[in-house]
Amino acid sequence: MSESTPPNPHAPASQRVVDRATYDQVMVPTYAPAAWVPVRGKGLWLWDQDGRQYLDFTAGIAVSGLGHAPDAVVAALHEQAQRLWHVGNGYTNEPVLRLATALTEATFADRVFFANSGAEANEAAFKLARKWAHRRHGAGKSRLVACANAFHGRTLFTVTVGGQPKYTEGYEPLPPAISHVPFNDLAAAEAAMGDEVCAVVVEPVQGEGGVTPATREYLLGLRALCHRHQALLIFDEVQCGLGRTGELYAYMGYGVVPDILTSAKALGNGFPIGAMLTTEDLASAFSVGAHGSTYGGNPLATAVALKVFETINQPAFLARVRAAGARLQGLLKALVTDYPQVFAGVRGLGLMLGLVLAEAYQGRAKELTRLCEAEALLLLIAGPDVVRVVPPLIVSDDEMDEAMLRLRRALTSWVGQT
Repeated sequence: MSESTPPNPHAPASQRVVDRATYDQVMVPTYAPAAWVPVRGKGLWLWDQDGRQYLDFTAGIAVSGLGHAPDAVVAALHEQAQRLWHVGNGYTNEPVLRLATALTEATFADRVFFANSGAEANEAAFKLARKWAHRRHGAGKSRLVACANAFHGRTLFTVTVGGQPKYTEGYEPLPPAISHVPFNDLAAAEAAMGDEVCAVVVEPVQGEGGVTPATREYLLGLRALCHRHQALLIFDEVQCGLGRTGELYAYMGYGVVPDILTSAKALGNGFPIGAMLTTEDLASAFSVGAHGSTYGGNPLATAVALKVFETINQPAFLARVRAAGARLQGLLKALVTDYPQVFAGVRGLGLMLGLVLAEAYQGRAKELTRLCEAEALLLLIAGPDVVRVVPPLIVSDDEMDEAMLRLRRALTSWVGQT
């Protein structure tokens, strides 16, 4: 943005000059955004107001699986925008029916409920679990068992299920009948079970909690526990779903089928949409008026999501994600070898990977991502001890190599400072 452009307080809002300082003046301070403002994106690249170019290995927090402004998705949005935007839930529409058909044909599910986000999809899942249990077994069967250090959204219900005190402090009293157990600890899950449990909730790969995959034995064990206690198994695949692990949904790679699955993030490639997938039997617990969403399943979102889904749900596309994930993991492991004082290891699945900091550098993941940003490489953290690497699924070998060059420059600077 040119410093010579004088502000015009009388101009319409759409024409006013805005910058990062505007955020501090007009926005509720729930975020601490970067000092620069992205204005354009294409593929894996972003440009700021000054024209500086950044290599984006965040994908908008694992959202933009097809990168920024993919041509086919832009065309789908443009076409639908000229036809029908919104009708309300007193009517259905063609795009939502096509997307629901595609999702049910490709997964275990028979029915889909659409919302606007992962949090809303999870809210629907948790409500459905309790509604189903109350109808089938009585109101006493209502407790949810979830994992510590999880993340399921920012509504009061979902943030409580997530079990991270930093997100619930100051919002008490919290919703009751929710228990938390350590992730990947089957014995702890078994000890927490009882006849009053209506559902077990788990991310097949914990994202915000440190990019930690569940073991197959753990998920199989949870499946068996739910069967034994007549409880439902809910998989939150908001972050790890839609190709991120190299499978359409992560449950497919594990060979463990949930009763309810939630999907969002990459489903809309940045256009807000969430989905709760479930079976015919469970869906019947929701009658007309039992749950709803004004915008959920609107024609714009579902037309976009259908094009995204059809692009990702191709054997060749998913095979490329698996190959790219293996290559990127190898490059990250080479970093661990070259900087053993900084990194303790790499973990994750597909293109959902985490660089785990060694003990001497724990708590400093944000420092490294800021140094990478100075090299015009964008990375995330997953807690204070893990650098999260989740590029768009279309990442090329050349872009991986370029990212590693920039990351190594940032590491050289960081190690030299300490």
